Amino acid sequence: MTPSLVPRPPFLLGALGGCSFAMGYLFALILTRLWVFIEMPVRRVPAGVVRATIAVCAVLAAGCLWRSIDWQNDVRAILHMGLLSRWELIHIAIAALAVFAILFVVGLAVRALFRRLTRWLDRYLPRRAAILLGSLLAAMLFWTIVNGVIFRTGIHLADASFGELDSRMEADFAQPKEALETGSPSSLIAWGGLGRQGRQYIASGPSKQDIADLTGMPAAEPIRVYAGLNSAPSAEQRADLALAELKRVGGFKKPVLVVIAPTGTGWVDPAAIDTLEYLHHGDVASVAIQYSYLASWLSLLVEPDYGADSARALFRKVYEYWKTLPKESRPRLYLYGLSLGALSSESSMDLFDVIDDPIQGALWAGPPFPSKLWQSTTRDRVPGSPVWLPRFRDGSVVRFTNQQDHLSWPGAQWGPMRIVYLQYGSDPITFFTPETFYRKPEWMTGQRAPDVSPTFHWVPGITFLQLCVDMITGTETPPGFGHVFAVEHYMDGWIAVTQPSGWNEADLARLREAVARKQARD
Repeated sequence: MTPSLVPRPPFLLGALGGCSFAMGYLFALILTRLWVFIEMPVRRVPAGVVRATIAVCAVLAAGCLWRSIDWQNDVRAILHMGLLSRWELIHIAIAALAVFAILFVVGLAVRALFRRLTRWLDRYLPRRAAILLGSLLAAMLFWTIVNGVIFRTGIHLADASFGELDSRMEADFAQPKEALETGSPSSLIAWGGLGRQGRQYIASGPSKQDIADLTGMPAAEPIRVYAGLNSAPSAEQRADLALAELKRVGGFKKPVLVVIAPTGTGWVDPAAIDTLEYLHHGDVASVAIQYSYLASWLSLLVEPDYGADSARALFRKVYEYWKTLPKESRPRLYLYGLSLGALSSESSMDLFDVIDDPIQGALWAGPPFPSKLWQSTTRDRVPGSPVWLPRFRDGSVVRFTNQQDHLSWPGAQWGPMRIVYLQYGSDPITFFTPETFYRKPEWMTGQRAPDVSPTFHWVPGITFLQLCVDMITGTETPPGFGHVFAVEHYMDGWIAVTQPSGWNEADLARLREAVARKQARD
């Protein structure tokens, strides 16, 4: 019930409470059975002590339930979200009891399985050996059923559901008519094969006129290329197709070219790419290929390497062709990724492979906790800099930023390649680690990020569960918190990485306000 990184809706708050209730019950049950198993003395507890214990536990549970609204509202206030009403306590309590009841019934089924196995083993083994082996076999069978049947069936259903959603043709996104647009009748990539996220990416971007109207300056038509899962059977073939389309539409003639690794569903954050196109007056080409239908947190669990393989295939194709072009006329080459896309994009480039002819930089937003380059730069940060906003060496290659622009270091100079990590302290996708089950994370010690509640305390096991739930709800926050990135913060990152020309501070301030208003409307 206590706070975590992002607020939880009442149902999930109750469900998490029910899981915690079940964990506590199971832990006590294991200790009790172990005590009997090792033949320690057992004494009957007086009825008065039992009643007093029940009363104390009931008061503690009721107090935590009552305080849960205040704890959640503490986090909501920090993240600029609406506050919960006390009436939500009813929903929380019902959800907690229902989840506990379901888990209790599951526990009864496991116990029945254990007893049946133990009775059978009793015929051949000593009693204690039968109990121990029966426990192990029951646990293995239960895990096999959960992982091999329930989990995989759930993933299959989720994949089918997301796949069905991805294949729908929306009336909101009309097929392009211009020959130099991906998905048009002249395109190498069919409109239907782009998928829902690809069609949205192609159709929803700002036009030359939109950019000119917003910036008040002359603009060019941006180029966007996308290959969906149905565009070609394999990642290599989709990468080949995307490269051919990028050549066809003149993407390598633009001064700025961005290779994008989308999120698990294939989504490309318009807050990132729209902002880049505004900053460079439309003179930008971008290319992406889809690798999954699943949400990032699900893809991270079941197919974490597939996104990296796809991003690596696209980057390699684009980079190898880019290297053949004259250096004085080829575009500046950048990488971009959000969430699982950041992990995939980071993995797509081996620094040793590009060191002789480096790309110009990368912007990675909300890097997931397994991201290796992010892990190493965070681990090797300058002593004294917080884990949620590290300073890496002299800042010539890698810099970190959050809601405040921390990319200008007095006296520091950028090198030829600029890498920026945009991350929020309240982002569970970035700051979850499995070790939180038994160890307090670094970001909870010392000075905390401004968007992390001071009332969030580490509890073994429980904090791990909270962060697991937070990864699901991390995208339900307002822009600028959790796993939802604000256009003005993207803008800070793109300015540092790509150095757009033709802007002064006053014009940038006006653009920042304009794109923020646009994101709020959308």
